[in-house]
Amino acid sequence: MSKVGFSFIILWAFFNFFSQAQEVKIDLGSSEIALNQLYTITITVNDGRLQNYSGFPEIQGFQKRGTSSSSSTNFINGVRSSTQSITQNYLPMGEGTYQLPPFEIAVNGQPFRSPGATIKVGPPMQQQRRNQNAYDPFEDFFGQRSANQPQEFINVEADAFLALTTDKSAVYPGEGFTMTLAFYVAKDNQAEMRFHQLGEQLEEIIKKIKPANCWEENFNIESITGEPITVNGKDYNQFKIYQATYYPLNNETINIPKVGLELIKYQVAKTRTYFGRNKKEELVTFHSKAKSIKIKPMPPHPLKESVSVGNYRLEEKISSQRIKTGDSFNYEFGIVGEGNISAINELKLEGDENFDLFPPNVKQSINRSNGKVRGRKSFSFYGIPNEPGTYNMGDYFYWIYFNTNTEKYDTLKSQVVLEVIGESKKNEHISSNDMGAFYDGIDMENNQLISLDGRKNLRTIINVVIFVMIALTVGLLFKK
Repeated sequence: MSKVGFSFIILWAFFNFFSQAQEVKIDLGSSEIALNQLYTITITVNDGRLQNYSGFPEIQGFQKRGTSSSSSTNFINGVRSSTQSITQNYLPMGEGTYQLPPFEIAVNGQPFRSPGATIKVGPPMQQQRRNQNAYDPFEDFFGQRSANQPQEFINVEADAFLALTTDKSAVYPGEGFTMTLAFYVAKDNQAEMRFHQLGEQLEEIIKKIKPANCWEENFNIESITGEPITVNGKDYNQFKIYQATYYPLNNETINIPKVGLELIKYQVAKTRTYFGRNKKEELVTFHSKAKSIKIKPMPPHPLKESVSVGNYRLEEKISSQRIKTGDSFNYEFGIVGEGNISAINELKLEGDENFDLFPPNVKQSINRSNGKVRGRKSFSFYGIPNEPGTYNMGDYFYWIYFNTNTEKYDTLKSQVVLEVIGESKKNEHISSNDMGAFYDGIDMENNQLISLDGRKNLRTIINVVIFVMIALTVGLLFKK
């Protein structure tokens, strides 16, 4: 998958942070407003994404005055919540009582109804200025204190961390290790946070942590969801951001640098107000620790540079274990288990005159889940026996690999015994390749060399004689 495509997936995952059922509400503004105030209709989607909506209704006696939107994604005590809303503003054209009839708005393809409302528009509201020296206890509550008294904010420490982990610290060349980058939030965390430009950040992070000279199997995380986990006896929610399994292609140590992830964290107002500003954003960066993966040397073996590495088993089947000479059979050699399935090479056949074996059809399937890469690669052979007898198919079908569990070289070998009955087809096979009677007289021919120039002169004389005979024939015909 390209990096651009992967970035779009992460951005989609950011806005769909959890697979929760969305809650949609339609909120109407105050039923009594002044002539110089706006009436509002708001669509709010909780724990979901506002993808589309139909038009807001027209209100007689009002004019539409634009829309405003807002969205937020928060982590509080390890629990995530998200809200997205859009508000339509209406400006009254005169005083009086107006009716907003019941209406329906389609949100994300689903219809939602509102009962409507009666709206009373009164005279314009006058903005009265109070004596600045007088103290009004309600001013602090409504957030209307003097600009000379700025709001104070308290920094709430985040009980969270970023970690890059691997399931193994040392592997053999070709053996896979799974790398996971995740953000951990304690369940008793009090700080409110949200991700900041996650797609762009992740693209740069992957460039730094992706090891060179490795085959990658990416888990392609599409939905970032919190999973409960215990770390050092403490409960956290783990949010996996990136995960992949890597298979080293050489003996060089893999060094993974530390990386940083920037989040938005909110400071809380010291004195909370009803209309005032109660929180302030700040950017904070969480860093992971550097990591190293050592590559262990392979034990001596003639095939140590080319064998596959992993934990595999054999699954085989044959169309029939009793067959006549000249008839065909199908045999499947399936390699199943954990490892780099894509790198498994085609089986090398040990053929002889007893069988005609044809190159196999190859199929493979790979499953990436729970931090492991597992799969199956099968080779389907077509064969024709030429000679009767009992044959151990393990003499023809076997595969050598390095077993990571036992740390020894191992062989998957067929256990099928094939019984072939009937007459020998070996002579038929030889006669089918006979070039015919044309070559039977080779031994009877003279092996003396003949000059090509002599043959050219003989050919010329023959041509002259033929020409003369034709000329004489034509002359006799004209004479008669």
